[in-house]
Amino acid sequence: MLRLENIKWSLEDGRRILNDISLEIPEGKLVVVTGPNGGGKTTLAKVVAGLVKPDGGRIIFDGEDITELDITERAKKGISYAFQQPVRFKGLTVRDLLELAAGGSVRESDVCSLLGKVGLCTHDYIDREVNASLSGGEIKRIEIATVLARNTKLSLFDEPEAGIDLWSFSGLVDVFKEMKEKINGTLMIISHQERILEIADEIVVVADGAVRTRGAAEDVLPQLLAGEITRNCGRRC
Repeated sequence: MLRLENIKWSLEDGRRILNDISLEIPEGKLVVVTGPNGGGKTTLAKVVAGLVKPDGGRIIFDGEDITELDITERAKKGISYAFQQPVRFKGLTVRDLLELAAGGSVRESDVCSLLGKVGLCTHDYIDREVNASLSGGEIKRIEIATVLARNTKLSLFDEPEAGIDLWSFSGLVDVFKEMKEKINGTLMIISHQERILEIADEIVVVADGAVRTRGAAEDVLPQLLAGEITRNCGRRC
């Protein structure tokens, strides 16, 4: 499905952030990438999405080398990316955003279904502007609804828990559970949160720019919680 081969990326000052990462993300699974802050997780997500071009290595998606493709071209190939801090659009409504994501007109019943899946009341949000009046939890839910509208082969979420309240976070976990059960594609989530790690099929631990371990969630999670994999993590990874 997705294969990273010897991916490298450095800052302008020469500091290596990704150090020869090789990784396969299997089709139809929920894979959570975790590890200490500054370990390279978000950079890895940006490399996959096409926001950052690697200094070396290859990215293979569905058997095709997409290393040189930009974020728009990768989106057309079937990769969705949800930002850690979603973008807001003054003058654009939730309905507009969902139709842009879907690539055309969306029936009101389908809009209702999409917003309902992320725990939002359609009549309260369908014609609301995607602007600063929305809370962190609301904008996160709307962004996830746009990913659902796209129904892509690979849906990538960068720390979806960032900046939202506990109630909204609980709702997000439920959304990911439903996506795991019902969508045909693959989910790749960058996260520290134990509740998200618990619903993963596989966990990948990235630290110091390298994959430290990976495997089935039931095997890796107990080691993480016991601090056996990465001792430098400031909180539970």
